[in-house]
Amino acid sequence: MIVVLGIIILVAAVVVGVVGVVTNTGSGHALTHDSFAVFGYHVNGSTGTLFLYGVIVGAVALLGLSLLLTGARRTARRGHAARRELEQSRRETVAAGRERDDLIDQRDAARTQKTSTQGNDSHQDDRPAAPEDGH
Repeated sequence: MIVVLGIIILVAAVVVGVVGVVTNTGSGHALTHDSFAVFGYHVNGSTGTLFLYGVIVGAVALLGLSLLLTGARRTARRGHAARRELEQSRRETVAAGRERDDLIDQRDAARTQKTSTQGNDSHQDDRPAAPEDGH
């Protein structure tokens, strides 16, 4: 929103400045008459008044440009933060995948060890031992 507002203000200031220069060219628009025109509106005044209007248009243009750059900087900062969070998330995903793979390997090794232990001792089985008191 700030970027759009900055662009609008900057374009308006540039248009006013360009129209003021283009419409007041030639000997017919010399400032000796103490008047100049912008958008068909004749302004009476001196060269000091013309300079003041130029300063005002320049200040408006500077305001528009600063709003534009502020909005662009904010957008870039948000994008940078989002990319940083995405990279962190990817690192966490990779770490979780490695941990999962390690746990799967440990489980498989334990199953293999249990199977090989049961194969060596044929009298062992997976049933719980019966109580010795006869119940």
